[in-house]
Amino acid sequence: MFREMRRKKQLLSAEDTTAVLNRCTNGILACLGDEDYPYAVPVSYVYHKDKIYFHSAKAGHKVDAILKNPKVSFAVVDEDTIVGNEYTIYFRSVVAFGKARLVEGEEWLEGFKALVEKYSGDMPEDAKHKEITGCTQSLILAIDVDHLTGKEAIEFVNAKKKGL
Repeated sequence: MFREMRRKKQLLSAEDTTAVLNRCTNGILACLGDEDYPYAVPVSYVYHKDKIYFHSAKAGHKVDAILKNPKVSFAVVDEDTIVGNEYTIYFRSVVAFGKARLVEGEEWLEGFKALVEKYSGDMPEDAKHKEITGCTQSLILAIDVDHLTGKEAIEFVNAKKKGL
């Protein structure tokens, strides 16, 4: 159903792919928007229990698009270094395909807690709790991941082989 990566030597391991998702703080959510135009929007997210969670206002283009067609893709860029003398970019990225949905109940709470934990730094626990329980104006959405791949520049692959 999903295409295989053409340059398989550059495929990240599952462990490295997960590390990229955990390390990055924002990604691009792509869905089918108004009049079937692609709609891509940056979102802050957390990768938690093999799902991608993000928050949203209760209404808007993103929510309308997901409710109309839940199939989405999601991309993050972990590394993006221009190497001018080689006319290239050393990169590391992840792309996920899945179905987005609104979450409720215990999963809403768990997803929200995971987001707050990722983005709250060293805030006191009571402040985190207050943020979660006091928030009534946003939705939590999840992407149930169907396919996930990570890829990096061949230069990074070769450096790993050399033990650099």
